[in-house]
Amino acid sequence: MPALTYDQLRVLNSYGVFIENPERPLFTLENLHKDFYLTDFRTLMMGITQASTEAAAISHFGRRYGMFMAMQFYMLSMYDEIWDGKKVDVRYSIINEFGVNTLGTFITPNDYRYVEDSEREYVISKLLYQCHEVFQQLRKTTSISPLTLWENLFGYMLWNYYEQLENPLLADRAFEDLEILEGTKVWQLFSNKSWFYQYTGGKNPAQIVNQPIRKSCCFSKDIPGLMQCEFCPTKK
Repeated sequence: MPALTYDQLRVLNSYGVFIENPERPLFTLENLHKDFYLTDFRTLMMGITQASTEAAAISHFGRRYGMFMAMQFYMLSMYDEIWDGKKVDVRYSIINEFGVNTLGTFITPNDYRYVEDSEREYVISKLLYQCHEVFQQLRKTTSISPLTLWENLFGYMLWNYYEQLENPLLADRAFEDLEILEGTKVWQLFSNKSWFYQYTGGKNPAQIVNQPIRKSCCFSKDIPGLMQCEFCPTKK
């Protein structure tokens, strides 16, 4: 079990991921995998976000979950580590960011582990399947495109890989993981194509990180206190 450094904690916190116990946990990732909970979850997200549509409220959670999973890929490429705990140990609680109520992700710090080279593809495949399972559950709550949910995740991942590839000391692992993500092998549990390749077109992150490459709207514009994204595909 690797001990988290100050820099690792700082980056996790910047993505709304915390290792302490929340004062008032609302639900766990395990709850989301129970169909009977989904109606309550949708109502809860509408209340927290005050969104004008259910799709906006669910997409907002998808972005928060995407931040957590983006940190999984970041920790993998940066430190050869992932958080490998139980769903019940991923807890969500209300936090305030820039004057807006949202959800923080709270995890147990002792569940980080090192990833061996021989299992790297398997680990990436497992992370992608975890995303797929959550996104499938979210789609049961309201009408929302899987593309919206995947692009919510990919936006964070793209920025992280861009920053790592700009540093020669960090580029090798990031490039290796990008190649794995752009191949079809790690997606085969639920897709015959790489959704990440569909997003990037196989281009270097430096070429597209500040370009309008999203094909779907994340609906942030429909949540009070948030604005329409700069590169929203619906922006005129």
